[in-house]
Amino acid sequence: MINLHNISKWYDGINALDDLSLKIRNGEITVLIGPSGCGKTTTLEMINGLVKPDRGKIFIGKQNLLQSDLIKLRRRIGYVIQEVGLFPHYTIYDNIALVPRLLKWEEKRIHQRVRELLQLVNVPSDRLDKYPSQLSGGQQQRVGVARALAADPEYLLMDEPFSAIDPVNRARLQDEFLRIQTQLKKTVVFVTHDLNEALKIGDRIAILNQGKLIQYATPLELLQNPVDQFVSKFVGENRHLKALRFLKVRDELDETGQHYPSANKHVSWKEAFNLFNQHNANFLFLIDKHKQYIGYVTNEHLKKGVDIRDCIKTDLPTIMPQTNLYDVLEKLLAAPLSALPVTTSENKLIGMISMENLQSRLQAHRIDRDIR
Repeated sequence: MINLHNISKWYDGINALDDLSLKIRNGEITVLIGPSGCGKTTTLEMINGLVKPDRGKIFIGKQNLLQSDLIKLRRRIGYVIQEVGLFPHYTIYDNIALVPRLLKWEEKRIHQRVRELLQLVNVPSDRLDKYPSQLSGGQQQRVGVARALAADPEYLLMDEPFSAIDPVNRARLQDEFLRIQTQLKKTVVFVTHDLNEALKIGDRIAILNQGKLIQYATPLELLQNPVDQFVSKFVGENRHLKALRFLKVRDELDETGQHYPSANKHVSWKEAFNLFNQHNANFLFLIDKHKQYIGYVTNEHLKKGVDIRDCIKTDLPTIMPQTNLYDVLEKLLAAPLSALPVTTSENKLIGMISMENLQSRLQAHRIDRDIR
């Protein structure tokens, strides 16, 4: 855990940090965000011992940073910056091996570690003998992450690491970093100016303004319950629409999964029409004898006496319980029906999610205006 206790810092009479207290939990990604000059980079530099506070204490684990050997302490901390910071005259191998060599690891151990990390960050091993200038920007940033992880540090500090990358590759790097974090569970402090990145990356988000901590919360808490007008404006007018990304289909199934129009694929046309009327629906989800979803039919295409199997349509995407509601909304807007089947990983039909469910969810938060 990283603890900042009542930290203050002045530059030429300007309060860069004003009585900042923050507890960063082990194994989580804490994102620092706010307008330019809010103090987020200063906070990161203090945690790394590059800047000393004028008042307050910083603990890295149980160690008081101001009373510690900074060189030894920094070996417990990996650092990733926007400009990557790779040494241009070192090969990729030597860049990653730098800190382990400073720690006097055996070369065999270093070699194994470098290859492990390249695999972890998805950089081909044939790049080991290349120089940074011979790699793409995205590959350089991956190598920067690998170098920061080389000595297996407990803590990882990241200062806008993906901001210089184009949007497509930035999204890929974010996804890869989250995959890596799922495996490694490092304690990460991540600085960004991009709210969408903060919401995607962070387990918790600290919003700073003029050196003060305004709110420290999970992404969902931040979007649903901003503490004041500044935070509400900062996260945007459509904040509850963004919150759909953090709500899962499984959270809605208790309400929607018990009563949905479905039938066996061998159902007769008469039984099908009875089900249409019973559920006040114009469609039926069809399943086989193992309750696996196979498609749907609509009352528009089902005629008297026809074999229902000749009317089955399969152009509807299925949704899994762990899918977030924002992704569901996107799929519903492009779907031929106003509802989607919810299935297990074995394709068993367990419920449905509809546009009506999402509208009810949004109206419950008094934000139906966001999707008008």
